[in-house]
Amino acid sequence: MTNLGLPERLPRISVVTPSYNQVRFIEQTIQSVLSQNYPGLEYFVIDGGSTDGTLDVLRRYSDCLIWVSERDKGQANAINKGLRMASGEIVAYLNADDMYEANALFQVGNYFANHTEAMWITGQCHNIDEQGRIIRRGISWYKNFWLRVGSYATLQVLNFIAQPATFWRRCLLEKLGYLDESLNYTMDYEYWLRIGRVYPIHRLHSPLARFRIHSTSKSGQTSYNQFDEELLVARRYGKGIPILLHQMHRFLTVQVYSHYFRQGRLTKVWL
Repeated sequence: MTNLGLPERLPRISVVTPSYNQVRFIEQTIQSVLSQNYPGLEYFVIDGGSTDGTLDVLRRYSDCLIWVSERDKGQANAINKGLRMASGEIVAYLNADDMYEANALFQVGNYFANHTEAMWITGQCHNIDEQGRIIRRGISWYKNFWLRVGSYATLQVLNFIAQPATFWRRCLLEKLGYLDESLNYTMDYEYWLRIGRVYPIHRLHSPLARFRIHSTSKSGQTSYNQFDEELLVARRYGKGIPILLHQMHRFLTVQVYSHYFRQGRLTKVWL
């Protein structure tokens, strides 16, 4: 394991994985977290009462993570449960079908240790398919471009921040609150707008995570609903030209998705 020039003291990092019937992928997710070998890792899996064999997987890792399984009120509620249990200085959540890249947590811990002014950071993220193959390279390039040059005003127009590759200091939960549990798809985008209004984002220009697109994922099934909710969230934090541009960007994005839906090729967008 490369130490990446680590300082003597790395911050404790708490990672929360919300889970519900993701037995196909959750072990890969767990292994991607535990294989980081990060010395100050605290890992929670908050399961919503899975019935597909997920609990058998969790039992196998009981010595390496903390898990609970009980009915919840949705994804944001499950994440908030885990965040309230967390004791780490740095927190993040990783969905049960996504993965971390090797050394991701060391990069994050090292950055926070050396940049005490940073309240949150994000990095690049690959899109992968059910078999773990990298897809949608054009979309990744587009988001990485805005990650490099975008501002808070840009964030009001489009969400260029990759949720699995984003980490923040736990003290922000006390200052700004937890995820909005009324949102079904864009609780992350709302939280980035909430933080970004107060604190500048710090960026790591290297891949930290992999976001999986598959037939049963929320992103794969409900893209249009997500776009509608994103617009509602953007209107909470902006008005005027940024919201007009957000609407234009949303229209163009919907046209692209509609084109590929009609051709039955949505999972192959911009390979």
